[in-house]
Amino acid sequence: MTAQPYGIRVKDRLFFKSNDFHEGEEELSYPEFDVDRIVNELMRERTREAQSVSPVSTTPRGEFWAYKSCEENLCPDRDFETVREIVGNGAARVGAHIGTKCPEPALARLIDHTLLKPDATDAEVIQLCEEAARYGFASVCVNPVHVPLCVKELAGSNVPTCTVIGFPLGANPTEIKASEARWAAERGARELDMVINVGKLKSGEYDFVREDIRQVKEAGRPALLKVILETALLTDEEKVKACVLCQQAGADFVKTSTGFSKGGATPEDVALMRRVVGPEMGVKASGGVRSCEDAMTMYKAGASRIGASASVKIVSL
Repeated sequence: MTAQPYGIRVKDRLFFKSNDFHEGEEELSYPEFDVDRIVNELMRERTREAQSVSPVSTTPRGEFWAYKSCEENLCPDRDFETVREIVGNGAARVGAHIGTKCPEPALARLIDHTLLKPDATDAEVIQLCEEAARYGFASVCVNPVHVPLCVKELAGSNVPTCTVIGFPLGANPTEIKASEARWAAERGARELDMVINVGKLKSGEYDFVREDIRQVKEAGRPALLKVILETALLTDEEKVKACVLCQQAGADFVKTSTGFSKGGATPEDVALMRRVVGPEMGVKASGGVRSCEDAMTMYKAGASRIGASASVKIVSL
């Protein structure tokens, strides 16, 4: 089977190099802004790999199931490594007895503890911060108006404040997004989750999309920048294009969803995004992650960060 390529940035060029590349062989490289050519190569590679995989039988729902796992001592908290191997070989779900807890204590450090509902109160935001500090979540993610409160509540902890930019539609003018990013960073936000301009991406206005992201990154420095693609609205080819543009613009993460559109994160989208951006860039799965099982599935697919409002439940059950 053809080795999977991974994407890396080298100076002003974006390279795609296969894992079995040898010195002296010609490697694939394209000018930084040649988005269509990069995407076409990646899509052809995906097609070749799909055609080389032999079909396997599944349940009518298209899923593999591991039955009677607890009867065979294969509950996650009894033999987690074996269960992980089973999932890696294709199982979509495994059984677990009542009281099973999330077997990954480090999972909390991957979760952005999130509260983005429009009616969030100060009391709820304070509770969010208390929970984040107690469980050691990666960050709290709130609407911009709550940034000063979160920074105050989290002072002395290792939990940074994250906020959203151009949320949830991404259709604000670039100047407004950049101003929003600057305002948040000046008030202590250390991470920014901006929404990509989906309409401009679909219109093929790649220069606009790239510059939109770049200006938000510059305005929000030194904050880490995650770019929400809203994958439910995109074709696979558009997801690849969005990831490439985020790389070129200097973003730190690509992120699946706002949680306010018609769909959320899927392991297939996470795997595709990880495939495109390679190991050097973060991938955040957000939208519909409500359990430890969901979170572990996204992690297994390649997510290095999880966005969730059910964070306490995820790490407690």
